[in-house]
Amino acid sequence: MPSLPSSLEPYWRTSVELPSFPKLEEDIRTDVAIIGGGISGITTAYLLAKKGVRVALLEADRLLNGTTGHTTAKITAQHDIIYDEFIQHLGQEKAKLYYEACMDALRFIRNTVEQHDIDCDFMEQDAYIYTTSSDSLTKLINEWKAYEKLGIEGAFVETIPLPIPAKAAVVMKNQAQFHPLKYLMKLVDTVVQAGGKIYEYTPAADIEQGQALTVVTRDKKRVTCEHVVICSHFPFYDGGFYFSRMYAERSYVLGVKIAETYPGGMYLSADTPKRSVRYTTMNGENLILIGGENHKTGQGVPTMQHYESLQSFASELFTVTDIPYRWSAQDLTTLDKVPYIGNMTADTPNIYVATGYRKWGMTNGTVAGLLISDLILGRDNRYRDLYTPSRFYADPSVKHFLTQNIDVAKHLVEGKIEVAVRKPEDLANGEGAVVTVNGKRAGAYKDESGTLFIVDTTCTHMGCELEWNSGDRTWDCPCHGSRFSIHGDVVEGPAQRPLNKIEDYPS
Repeated sequence: MPSLPSSLEPYWRTSVELPSFPKLEEDIRTDVAIIGGGISGITTAYLLAKKGVRVALLEADRLLNGTTGHTTAKITAQHDIIYDEFIQHLGQEKAKLYYEACMDALRFIRNTVEQHDIDCDFMEQDAYIYTTSSDSLTKLINEWKAYEKLGIEGAFVETIPLPIPAKAAVVMKNQAQFHPLKYLMKLVDTVVQAGGKIYEYTPAADIEQGQALTVVTRDKKRVTCEHVVICSHFPFYDGGFYFSRMYAERSYVLGVKIAETYPGGMYLSADTPKRSVRYTTMNGENLILIGGENHKTGQGVPTMQHYESLQSFASELFTVTDIPYRWSAQDLTTLDKVPYIGNMTADTPNIYVATGYRKWGMTNGTVAGLLISDLILGRDNRYRDLYTPSRFYADPSVKHFLTQNIDVAKHLVEGKIEVAVRKPEDLANGEGAVVTVNGKRAGAYKDESGTLFIVDTTCTHMGCELEWNSGDRTWDCPCHGSRFSIHGDVVEGPAQRPLNKIEDYPS
């Protein structure tokens, strides 16, 4: 069996040459400031710039280096077993709207690819949810009944094209897949050609509200505008207590080469642990993307074990000849599993947010661009009420709100009373762990040359204690999903400030 690669770079980012953009070095004025350079921010900028609106897009790192660059890139309305649940909790009308919004997003992507003749490996595929367990069979049957109620084009089948002993599967017809960065690079080019401004390495830190809105960057540069759109995965400006209304999960992907001919199709297991399979093309060959192993950020088994589990699953399905890629992604889930897209709060009519995509960012991120651009342009959008962030459904929102925040409290307490027995000098090269430094909990990583990097493990968001992520070599928060590099820099919000470094430890 081929070994796992040491690099964590996703295939999408290594297979294209991305344009670069300057850091914001001066105060500017614009009509709309968009925070976040993933599919949501870029699609919003594209739609507004085409209408002659002045836009400035601010990205904290590089464009497409966040969740969009780490996706499996399925363009589908089949978001796991969800429609039966939506009918039960939200009603048939809203369940139907959710499906139609996702299909509108798929059609928009297809039409945009055709309009601009974008070479992005766009291809229609059927999407399957399958089960190998009798325990999930009833759920699949109920999901199929939901498809029939909602008029979803699909089928209930007893076998699937993959060599998996499936007991049954629900198929959603005429879904799609693509290379997301090749697609979005064309949208970026269109934004620039229309006069839009894009800035990289420009993290936003605050929003000042007055007669106009002003986005203040971490370097104190100011962007004055009429509208602010927050597409920064987790909202950098949390005016609606989003940290208590979502939870973060990590999932993992392997890119493998196989000896067999891939039969086509996109697949997701109904069982736990989750398994996702699709293919893309790489240098004229098929690269099979094996995903799954989701868990709450900062919680669960050592993260390398998740990659190893996917490696074993791949070898059970196929004759694996090489594993050139592995990467992971982080996704946010809302209380009712519908994304928050729209006005951040009822009191902030010109501040918009898009978050909580629950691993389905290609369609939901496109929905966000379509919906928010309509709101800014003053156009009606029939999906507005479905996605509005100010909604609150007693069922299931109350239960999930309580469960999530009890879990946060549990990890907050556990982290504070945990006793670390190891010391930094105990670590092997390439190892990270929670350690004791001067009688206090700390985090240490020793690189391959023996250099130690030691940080305070108290999350700068709300004070939870971080855990070591061995698979991605980061410090992850089990409470709200913030992540930090071995140097203490913020990798993922909601945290804004870096960790304190411990630099006086004798090496």
